[in-house]
Amino acid sequence: MKIKIINKSRHPLPKYETEASAGVDLRANIDSPVTLKPLERTIVPTGLFMELPIGYEAQVRPRSGLAAKKGVTVLNSPGTIDADYRGDVGVILVNLSNEEFVVEPGERVAQLVIAKHEQADWEEVEVLGETSRGAGGFGSTGHK
Repeated sequence: MKIKIINKSRHPLPKYETEASAGVDLRANIDSPVTLKPLERTIVPTGLFMELPIGYEAQVRPRSGLAAKKGVTVLNSPGTIDADYRGDVGVILVNLSNEEFVVEPGERVAQLVIAKHEQADWEEVEVLGETSRGAGGFGSTGHK
């Protein structure tokens, strides 16, 4: 699939690192390091602007290594980039650790996955079909 992209960053275009990779890494397009204190959040620009086809979204997701090793993740995970958005792809990072975290220029801060989606045609009704689960949620299926 071809996606139009403008790269205003100082870094090469994101690329898939392996043949089976679902996502590409997004890099911080910042002039100087940014320090995130514990529980602090910030929007990190990437310098990337894209034109997605209608029916697709780009999902901004955490990098597992950054989350596991440093406690830093994407706050609204996954963040959705809609097909009609034309601004900078920003990453909302949050530091969930007890230590400061420094975002360096060019650092890989998130990953981006392109996904197909549908739009719902809502049909308002008075009654929903019955299931064995019913309205049970939030752990209701985990009982032995």
